[in-house]
Amino acid sequence: MGKERLVNYLNQLQNENKNLFVPYIMAGDGGLNKLKERTLFLQNCGVAAIEVGIPFSDPVADGPTIQNAGKRSLDNDTTLTAVLEELESFKDERTVTIIIMAYSNPIYRYGIERFTASCVHAGIDGLIIPDLPLEEEKMVTDALQQSSVAFIRLAALTSSRERIKTLAHRSEGFLYAVTVTGTTGVRTSYETKVKTYLHQLKQQSPVPVLAGFGVSTSKQAKELSSYCDGVVVGSKIVDLFHEGKTEEIKQLIQASI
Repeated sequence: MGKERLVNYLNQLQNENKNLFVPYIMAGDGGLNKLKERTLFLQNCGVAAIEVGIPFSDPVADGPTIQNAGKRSLDNDTTLTAVLEELESFKDERTVTIIIMAYSNPIYRYGIERFTASCVHAGIDGLIIPDLPLEEEKMVTDALQQSSVAFIRLAALTSSRERIKTLAHRSEGFLYAVTVTGTTGVRTSYETKVKTYLHQLKQQSPVPVLAGFGVSTSKQAKELSSYCDGVVVGSKIVDLFHEGKTEEIKQLIQASI
């Protein structure tokens, strides 16, 4: 489990000349009992990993789709503890790698060392904390370094070259390249500067680079993957699950990888 498994699985897919596709799902959207069903469905679709979002009342990086999914989840009384317990309950049925996306406040309230231990018990392979800047990440890195959980960093379009270099060399598993200056949500196109930015990240990063925020079609996924190693798709996956369009999810994934 953990970063070694994540790295090995990503390497295996890349050796098979596949683009890496990481879908995002909101835990508790539609009920926490949906988490196992959706995870195993995505696993069977051949994804590289699954990013499991923890609902939070002040999701600063999320656009309307994921904010609404988070609200639906909170209305279902979803908690961080409940999500970790649910993931632990079917960890032996999973072969896909699991990444938790959580804001810093719920983790801090849970207790960082306790949270890290719970992630290990639940078979979590990686962690993303979108509101934790590089300068303050020591609040979690000491505990994470004693565990098997990979800490995945995010790079922004506005990041300096020096900051990109630091983020790339600190990120574990993969580097998450944010391709817009704003929140998550469906976009129709990407500017030339995004491609230049992804190229710079690839030059600096010893781990795979995955582009996220706004990817909604297989055409976009393939286009961005030609400049990096793959994509993270959130809002589109969340929408399709909410609408019950699982066959469209499968088609999107298969056309993207």
